[in-house]
Amino acid sequence: MLSTRSSRSRITRLVSLLGLAVLLSACSHDRYLFLERADLDQLEQQHQQQKQRLEALETRTLEQFDIMETRQQLRQQALLDRLNRQQALIQSLPQQQASILPPQPTTSEPSARLKGKLVVGETEPIYIADPGLVYTARIDSGAATSSLHAINVKRFERNGQPWVRFDVSVPGRDETLTMEHEISRRARIIQSNTDDPERRIVVELPFMIGDHRDLAEFTLSDRSHLTYPVLVGRNILRDVMLVDVGQEFVTELPEGLNTEQGVKAP
Repeated sequence: MLSTRSSRSRITRLVSLLGLAVLLSACSHDRYLFLERADLDQLEQQHQQQKQRLEALETRTLEQFDIMETRQQLRQQALLDRLNRQQALIQSLPQQQASILPPQPTTSEPSARLKGKLVVGETEPIYIADPGLVYTARIDSGAATSSLHAINVKRFERNGQPWVRFDVSVPGRDETLTMEHEISRRARIIQSNTDDPERRIVVELPFMIGDHRDLAEFTLSDRSHLTYPVLVGRNILRDVMLVDVGQEFVTELPEGLNTEQGVKAP
Protein backbone atom coordinates (compact mmCIF):
# COMPACT_ATOMS: atom_id res chain seq x y z
CA MET A 1 0.00 0.00 0.00
CA LEU A 2 2.76 2.40 0.94
CA SER A 3 4.59 1.51 -2.24
CA THR A 4 1.53 2.25 -4.35
CA ARG A 5 0.96 5.60 -2.69
CA SER A 6 4.61 6.49 -3.09
CA SER A 7 4.51 5.59 -6.78
CA ARG A 8 1.34 7.64 -7.32
CA SER A 9 2.93 10.58 -5.46
CA ARG A 10 6.02 10.35 -7.62
CA ILE A 11 3.93 10.13 -10.77
CA THR A 12 1.89 13.15 -9.64
CA ARG A 13 5.02 15.18 -8.95
CA LEU A 14 6.51 14.10 -12.23
CA VAL A 15 3.40 15.14 -14.17
CA SER A 16 3.35 18.45 -12.31
CA LEU A 17 6.99 19.03 -13.13
CA LEU A 18 6.44 18.11 -16.75
CA GLY A 19 3.46 20.45 -16.98
CA LEU A 20 5.45 23.26 -15.40
CA ALA A 21 8.33 22.60 -17.79
CA VAL A 22 6.01 22.67 -20.80
CA LEU A 23 4.42 25.90 -19.60
CA LEU A 24 7.77 27.56 -19.08
CA SER A 25 8.99 26.33 -22.43
CA ALA A 26 5.92 27.74 -24.18
CA CYS A 27 6.32 31.14 -22.50
CA SER A 28 10.01 31.27 -23.34
CA HIS A 29 9.36 30.25 -26.93
CA ASP A 30 6.66 32.91 -27.42
CA ARG A 31 8.89 35.58 -25.88
CA TYR A 32 11.76 34.54 -28.11
CA LEU A 33 9.56 34.67 -31.19
CA PHE A 34 8.17 38.08 -30.16
CA LEU A 35 11.64 39.59 -29.74
CA GLU A 36 12.84 38.11 -33.00
CA ARG A 37 9.95 39.59 -34.99
CA ALA A 38 10.49 43.01 -33.39
CA ASP A 39 14.17 42.93 -34.22
CA LEU A 40 13.42 41.97 -37.81
CA ASP A 41 10.89 44.78 -38.16
CA GLN A 42 13.36 47.27 -36.71
CA LEU A 43 16.13 46.05 -39.01
CA GLU A 44 13.81 46.28 -42.01
CA GLN A 45 12.81 49.81 -41.03
CA GLN A 46 16.47 50.85 -40.63
CA HIS A 47 17.26 49.27 -43.98
CA GLN A 48 14.48 51.24 -45.68
CA GLN A 49 15.63 54.47 -44.02
CA GLN A 50 19.24 53.85 -45.09
CA LYS A 51 18.07 53.09 -48.61
CA GLN A 52 16.13 56.35 -48.72
CA ARG A 53 19.18 58.29 -47.45
CA LEU A 54 21.37 56.74 -50.14
CA GLU A 55 18.83 57.59 -52.84
CA ALA A 56 18.59 61.20 -51.57
CA LEU A 57 22.40 61.45 -51.42
CA GLU A 58 22.69 60.12 -54.96
CA THR A 59 20.13 62.66 -56.16
CA ARG A 60 21.94 65.56 -54.45
CA THR A 61 25.29 64.37 -55.83
CA LEU A 62 23.92 64.30 -59.37
CA GLU A 63 22.39 67.75 -58.92
CA GLN A 64 25.65 69.17 -57.56
CA PHE A 65 27.58 67.57 -60.42
CA ASP A 66 25.21 69.18 -62.94
CA ILE A 67 25.62 72.56 -61.20
CA MET A 68 29.44 72.25 -61.20
CA GLU A 69 29.44 71.24 -64.87
CA THR A 70 27.22 74.21 -65.75
CA ARG A 71 29.43 76.61 -63.79
CA GLN A 72 32.55 75.22 -65.47
CA GLN A 73 30.98 75.74 -68.89
CA LEU A 74 30.03 79.30 -67.94
CA ARG A 75 33.59 80.01 -66.71
CA GLN A 76 35.08 78.64 -69.92
CA GLN A 77 32.68 80.69 -72.03
CA ALA A 78 33.37 83.82 -69.96
CA LEU A 79 37.13 83.28 -70.36
CA LEU A 80 36.74 82.79 -74.10
CA ASP A 81 34.60 85.92 -74.35
CA ARG A 82 37.16 87.86 -72.34
CA LEU A 83 40.03 86.74 -74.57
CA ASN A 84 38.06 87.56 -77.71
CA ARG A 85 37.11 90.97 -76.31
CA GLN A 86 40.69 91.79 -75.35
CA GLN A 87 41.96 90.69 -78.75
CA ALA A 88 39.34 92.83 -80.47
CA LEU A 89 40.24 95.85 -78.33
CA ILE A 90 43.96 95.47 -79.02
CA GLN A 91 43.31 95.07 -82.73
CA SER A 92 41.22 98.25 -82.65
CA LEU A 93 44.31 100.24 -81.72
CA PRO A 94 45.86 101.91 -84.77
CA GLN A 95 48.87 100.29 -86.39
CA GLN A 96 51.99 102.36 -86.85
CA GLN A 97 55.52 101.42 -87.70
CA ALA A 98 58.03 102.20 -84.94
CA SER A 99 60.79 104.45 -86.13
CA ILE A 100 64.27 103.63 -84.83
CA LEU A 101 66.07 106.91 -84.28
CA PRO A 102 69.70 107.69 -83.47
CA PRO A 103 70.81 107.01 -79.88
CA GLN A 104 70.26 110.63 -78.79
CA PRO A 105 66.51 111.34 -78.92
CA THR A 106 65.18 114.86 -79.15
CA THR A 107 61.91 116.25 -77.87
CA SER A 108 60.95 117.44 -81.35
CA GLU A 109 60.71 113.88 -82.68
CA PRO A 110 57.76 111.88 -81.38
CA SER A 111 58.01 108.27 -80.17
CA ALA A 112 61.80 108.55 -79.82
CA ARG A 113 63.53 105.29 -79.02
CA LEU A 114 66.79 104.40 -77.38
CA LYS A 115 68.13 100.89 -77.88
CA GLY A 116 64.66 99.77 -78.94
CA LYS A 117 62.92 101.26 -75.89
CA LEU A 118 60.41 104.07 -76.07
CA VAL A 119 61.56 107.29 -74.37
CA VAL A 120 58.88 108.99 -72.30
CA GLY A 121 58.85 112.13 -70.20
CA GLU A 122 57.37 112.89 -66.80
CA THR A 123 53.93 113.34 -68.38
CA GLU A 124 52.62 111.77 -71.58
CA PRO A 125 49.35 111.40 -73.48
CA ILE A 126 47.87 107.92 -73.18
CA TYR A 127 45.08 106.50 -75.30
CA ILE A 128 42.84 103.96 -73.54
CA ALA A 129 40.90 102.06 -76.19
CA ASP A 130 38.02 101.25 -73.90
CA PRO A 131 36.37 103.80 -73.45
CA GLY A 132 38.34 105.33 -76.35
CA LEU A 133 39.68 108.43 -74.58
CA VAL A 134 43.01 110.22 -74.47
CA TYR A 135 44.23 111.26 -71.03
CA THR A 136 47.31 113.00 -69.75
CA ALA A 137 49.22 110.49 -67.66
CA ARG A 138 51.90 110.96 -65.04
CA ILE A 139 54.82 108.59 -65.49
CA ASP A 140 55.94 107.15 -62.15
CA SER A 141 58.54 104.38 -62.04
CA GLY A 142 58.01 104.16 -58.28
CA ALA A 143 54.47 102.82 -58.67
CA ALA A 144 54.17 99.07 -59.19
CA THR A 145 50.80 99.16 -60.96
CA SER A 146 49.23 101.77 -63.19
CA SER A 147 46.08 103.52 -62.01
CA LEU A 148 42.99 105.06 -63.61
CA HIS A 149 40.69 107.64 -62.06
CA ALA A 150 37.31 106.02 -61.42
CA ILE A 151 34.31 106.81 -59.23
CA ASN A 152 31.10 105.00 -58.26
CA VAL A 153 32.96 101.69 -58.31
CA LYS A 154 30.46 98.86 -57.79
CA ARG A 155 31.16 95.13 -57.90
CA PHE A 156 28.68 92.66 -59.39
CA GLU A 157 28.60 89.15 -60.83
CA ARG A 158 28.12 88.16 -64.46
CA ASN A 159 28.03 84.53 -65.62
CA GLY A 160 29.54 83.49 -62.32
CA GLN A 161 32.51 85.84 -62.72
CA PRO A 162 33.31 89.00 -60.68
CA TRP A 163 32.76 92.21 -62.66
CA VAL A 164 32.91 95.90 -61.81
CA ARG A 165 30.94 98.93 -62.94
CA PHE A 166 32.55 102.38 -62.65
CA ASP A 167 32.50 105.89 -64.06
CA VAL A 168 35.44 107.57 -65.79
CA SER A 169 35.83 111.26 -66.56
CA VAL A 170 35.82 112.65 -70.09
CA PRO A 171 38.81 114.97 -70.61
CA GLY A 172 37.79 118.56 -71.29
CA ARG A 173 34.14 117.92 -70.50
CA ASP A 174 32.06 118.00 -67.35
CA GLU A 175 30.67 114.49 -67.83
CA THR A 176 31.46 110.85 -67.14
CA LEU A 177 31.16 107.54 -68.94
CA THR A 178 29.99 104.33 -67.27
CA MET A 179 32.24 101.34 -67.91
CA GLU A 180 31.89 97.63 -67.15
CA HIS A 181 34.85 95.25 -66.98
CA GLU A 182 35.70 91.86 -65.61
CA ILE A 183 37.83 92.08 -62.48
CA SER A 184 41.38 90.87 -62.99
CA ARG A 185 42.36 90.82 -59.31
CA ARG A 186 42.49 92.99 -56.18
CA ALA A 187 45.71 94.87 -55.37
CA ARG A 188 46.98 95.81 -51.93
CA ILE A 189 48.11 99.46 -52.05
CA ILE A 190 49.88 101.36 -49.26
CA GLN A 191 49.75 105.14 -49.59
CA SER A 192 52.68 107.29 -48.50
CA ASN A 193 50.46 109.34 -46.19
CA THR A 194 48.95 106.38 -44.34
CA ASP A 195 50.01 103.07 -42.84
CA ASP A 196 46.74 101.29 -43.57
CA PRO A 197 46.76 99.27 -46.81
CA GLU A 198 43.94 99.81 -49.31
CA ARG A 199 42.42 97.06 -51.43
CA ARG A 200 41.76 98.23 -54.98
CA ILE A 201 40.02 96.52 -57.86
CA VAL A 202 42.23 95.86 -60.89
CA VAL A 203 41.06 95.61 -64.50
CA GLU A 204 42.92 94.99 -67.76
CA LEU A 205 42.67 97.74 -70.37
CA PRO A 206 44.22 98.12 -73.85
CA PHE A 207 46.24 101.32 -74.14
CA MET A 208 48.65 103.17 -76.41
CA ILE A 209 51.56 105.50 -75.61
CA GLY A 210 53.33 106.86 -78.64
CA ASP A 211 53.62 103.95 -81.07
CA HIS A 212 53.59 101.36 -78.31
CA ARG A 213 50.34 99.52 -77.74
CA ASP A 214 49.62 96.80 -75.23
CA LEU A 215 47.23 95.43 -72.62
CA ALA A 216 47.95 96.25 -68.97
CA GLU A 217 46.43 96.20 -65.50
CA PHE A 218 45.04 99.41 -64.01
CA THR A 219 43.83 99.84 -60.45
CA LEU A 220 40.58 101.78 -60.08
CA SER A 221 40.98 104.69 -57.68
CA ASP A 222 39.46 108.10 -57.00
CA ARG A 223 42.20 110.45 -58.23
CA SER A 224 40.08 113.61 -58.16
CA HIS A 225 42.45 115.13 -55.59
CA LEU A 226 45.43 114.52 -57.89
CA THR A 227 46.56 116.44 -60.95
CA TYR A 228 46.52 113.61 -63.46
CA PRO A 229 43.70 111.08 -63.97
CA VAL A 230 46.07 108.32 -65.07
CA LEU A 231 49.24 107.03 -63.47
CA VAL A 232 51.61 104.87 -65.53
CA GLY A 233 53.61 102.50 -63.34
CA ARG A 234 56.29 99.87 -63.70
CA ASN A 235 53.93 97.23 -65.06
CA ILE A 236 53.80 99.31 -68.28
CA LEU A 237 57.29 100.83 -68.22
CA ARG A 238 59.26 97.67 -67.50
CA ASP A 239 61.46 96.50 -70.38
CA VAL A 240 59.76 98.72 -72.99
CA MET A 241 60.18 102.36 -71.88
CA LEU A 242 62.85 104.70 -70.57
CA VAL A 243 61.82 107.69 -68.43
CA ASP A 244 63.41 111.12 -68.89
CA VAL A 245 61.97 113.09 -65.95
CA GLY A 246 63.37 116.33 -67.36
CA GLN A 247 60.99 116.25 -70.32
CA GLU A 248 57.25 116.24 -70.94
CA PHE A 249 55.12 115.07 -73.86
CA VAL A 250 58.00 113.39 -75.64
CA THR A 251 55.65 111.01 -77.45
CA GLU A 252 52.82 111.66 -79.86
CA LEU A 253 49.88 109.43 -80.57
CA PRO A 254 49.06 108.46 -84.16
CA GLU A 255 46.77 110.85 -85.98
CA GLY A 256 43.14 109.96 -86.50
CA LEU A 257 42.63 107.87 -83.38
CA ASN A 258 39.14 106.34 -83.41
CA THR A 259 38.06 107.86 -80.11
CA GLU A 260 34.41 107.73 -79.20
CA GLN A 261 34.49 111.22 -77.73
CA GLY A 262 36.85 112.76 -80.26
CA VAL A 263 39.23 113.87 -77.52
CA LYS A 264 42.75 114.50 -78.76
CA ALA A 265 45.99 114.56 -76.86
CA PRO A 266 47.15 117.95 -75.52
